Amino acid sequence: MFKWLRSGSPWIWLTGGAVSISLLSVLGLLLLIGWKGLTYFWPAPLYQWEVVNNNILPQSVEANHRLIGQLYQRDYIPIDHIVDAENKLPAVVLEEGVVGRLSIKVANRELYPADFVSVLEPELTVSTQPAEWAVIERTRGGDFFGKPIGFSSLDGIRTKNIHQELIRGLDFADSLRSEIDRISNQEIRLISWQLEQLRLKKRKYELNEELNEEFIVSYQQETQALNEKLSESEKNLDLLNSQLQIESLLLEDMSGQKTRIPLSQILGIWYPNQMSYTEKVAHWGKQVWKFLSQNPRESNSEGGVFPAIFGTVFLVIVMSIIVMPLGVVAAIYLHEYAKSNAFTRIIRIAVINLAGVPSIVYGVFGLGFFVYTIGGSIDTLFYTEKLPAPTFGTPGLLWSALTLAVLTLPVVIVTTEEGLTRIPSSVRHGSLALGATQFETLWRIVLPMVSPAIITGLILAVARAAGEVAPLMLVGVVKLASSLPVDAQFPYVHLERKFMHLGFHIYDIGFQTSNIEAARPLVYATSFLLVTVIVGLNLTAISIRNNLREKYRTLGQD
Repeated sequence: MFKWLRSGSPWIWLTGGAVSISLLSVLGLLLLIGWKGLTYFWPAPLYQWEVVNNNILPQSVEANHRLIGQLYQRDYIPIDHIVDAENKLPAVVLEEGVVGRLSIKVANRELYPADFVSVLEPELTVSTQPAEWAVIERTRGGDFFGKPIGFSSLDGIRTKNIHQELIRGLDFADSLRSEIDRISNQEIRLISWQLEQLRLKKRKYELNEELNEEFIVSYQQETQALNEKLSESEKNLDLLNSQLQIESLLLEDMSGQKTRIPLSQILGIWYPNQMSYTEKVAHWGKQVWKFLSQNPRESNSEGGVFPAIFGTVFLVIVMSIIVMPLGVVAAIYLHEYAKSNAFTRIIRIAVINLAGVPSIVYGVFGLGFFVYTIGGSIDTLFYTEKLPAPTFGTPGLLWSALTLAVLTLPVVIVTTEEGLTRIPSSVRHGSLALGATQFETLWRIVLPMVSPAIITGLILAVARAAGEVAPLMLVGVVKLASSLPVDAQFPYVHLERKFMHLGFHIYDIGFQTSNIEAARPLVYATSFLLVTVIVGLNLTAISIRNNLREKYRTLGQD
């Protein structure tokens, strides 16, 4: 036994076991987040319960003695936690000591006081799944649970072939929405941008005292022409919006009330209790795609996260473009050119210590130095005509990327310098002996061989920067961005704009949304998406690193 302990085998097994437990824990956490997030898009069935105790229902529903909704959660609570349990619960349940509690999503936010009701199981009868009830996805107000009873149009109300009429109406509404989006996001935005450019040009001439009569006449003519175009586009927009309001769907909710929902508010409809397994899978895929490709709605508690995905990836790309040259140049100077003295040792200690500084401190530094100092100076020099409205003197994507670059710079420097240390001195001496200069040796021999270590630094930098939220809250991230940092307007890439980020989006829908219970599944879905984005970026960098390792393996790279 003692011989086995002295051999070191127990420590090997202990280390291997600890690594295995860690990997299983991370994998289990990811599976849990993925399961809770991805099941949100599955078409859950609609249940109908007959209610024994009407006091649990909203006042408008009490007369019908029924509850219709989706089963959101079931848990069990001790009888001791229920006030007046002897009068509320049957004797059989009291003997068991615990009772089931159901959290039921009833939706129809504008009709009932809350999206969810909490009910004890003995207060409900056995559930059924009525086939005629549908889930309506709306642009605002959340989902609506109801039974379609009619389709209203200019021809009147139709009670037959409602689903076919609705599908036709939704296709027409989708085409109108596409045209509305084109007019709003292309025509009107372009005209508004042109008007703003004209105004700024005039103000610049005024500040430089270069304003003349010829420019004033030209300015008035161009402004009048653009205003006429803008007025025409707005008229077309109003006409399309009025067409969207013509047709509507009539529904009956669980209280028996009849509700009219215009097609302009309906994004989709499905009958979960009639769907086959294949139809449910297709519907799940469609909802996931909408989550990935659409903009958020309802204070980020509904809709998609495409702007947040785009902002996260674009931020990481810009940050990588900034931090990699700085980190590599700094590491080359410290390892290849700087002498080993007290000053160099102080720099190395400072670089190592910077890696332990809290990220919020970097955010304060970025706000004070990048935004107010550098950004304010840029506005004074180049954007005087826009003042006092700031252009670069306000938080934006460029300053967020620079802040994260400073945050991840120590990681890149340390990993690159470690890679330089692994290269044998004989390689450098052989290059110099053949007549190459020190710069040529670095550029043609050393840097290609150290490229796997550089990519390793990039991987570590991306892994840390993509998940940072605290500094971004000070230097550029917002709850909802009106436009992406990249669009069709010159100069096409707008680094001064604010942006959305998946990490901040998770914080917002988890803690700042008015309907947190309804948005909870989106927290899991967005968290799983953020992990997926980070893994995807890292796998891309790892594949590049592996190719470089294979290429320079004969030169002794690992």
